Amino acid sequence: MPEGPSVKKFQLLTSPFVGQVVTKVGGSSRKINVNELKALKLQDSQVHGKNLFLAFVAAGDLLGPSAEDMTLQREACGGASSAAQEGQEQVCAPQTGLPEEEPQEAPHSRFDAPDAGCPGNWLRVHFGLFGSIRANEFSRANKANKRGDWKDPIPRLVLHFESGGFLVFYNCRMHWCSSPMADPASDILSVEFHRGRALDALRTPNPVCYTLLDQRYFSGLGNIIKNEILYMAKIHPLAQGSLLAVSDRERLLDYAIQFSSDWLQSKLHGKGLHPQIYQKEQCPLGHAVMRKTLGPLHGFKRLTWWCPQCQPAVPSESGNPS
Repeated sequence: MPEGPSVKKFQLLTSPFVGQVVTKVGGSSRKINVNELKALKLQDSQVHGKNLFLAFVAAGDLLGPSAEDMTLQREACGGASSAAQEGQEQVCAPQTGLPEEEPQEAPHSRFDAPDAGCPGNWLRVHFGLFGSIRANEFSRANKANKRGDWKDPIPRLVLHFESGGFLVFYNCRMHWCSSPMADPASDILSVEFHRGRALDALRTPNPVCYTLLDQRYFSGLGNIIKNEILYMAKIHPLAQGSLLAVSDRERLLDYAIQFSSDWLQSKLHGKGLHPQIYQKEQCPLGHAVMRKTLGPLHGFKRLTWWCPQCQPAVPSESGNPS
């Protein structure tokens, strides 16, 4: 699925439409009633890690709620949700997986947002493996499918605005919620990213390749970033964080922040990514690359690439290499 830099680019594509009214809708989504978006005004657009949040208000509300009002609403709704759903997952908590197809079920209305006493003014968008947003253009097939057909991708949502422009959403899941329940301190691209908390997470005895994908501390950091920064830092993916030198953990975090920022800038300038280790058979120095599916015992596992020579195994506390 798209990682933080990609979703940030998607958010920037939506920004020019903030303040405009939706005049026509379309799309194949079965998770929401797309017709409810017609005649609403796009009030705000935010990105938190791998999730995009779009706020809609009635078009008759010419000014719409202020930023302060929306912040107060999020805080109030967060409190109401906590009281009503104590012990349950937050409505807009980030998801770790996404099926390719949406389940067939009744569309979710914005008036049915689960938060007690709070309207569902925010549309949460979580992208699948090839999820994307296009502005003022539709995606076209660049190769034939398995049946040999040149069939264009089907958008999940199309929003036409009063300016004549439009946004097209592909391979994503959407649902209404009362507010973006996210923590900017964990967002790898946020100016509020909490470096100290991230370093504390890296200090645990878990393999670093598991910790880096933990969205509680590294929201927006995905499998490509994980592989690349571990190679750049010359750290074995299964090295236990607690056994790494403080300088190694510091360097790994520096690479995570810098790589994510550089990747975003490359995307904004239309440049592609040139990975050093991800999906490679050899590292830049010509060494053979190892590939294996790694992850927690009962958690999500991802393909991992590393160079045994550039990223040597670190002995564990038992004396065995990781």
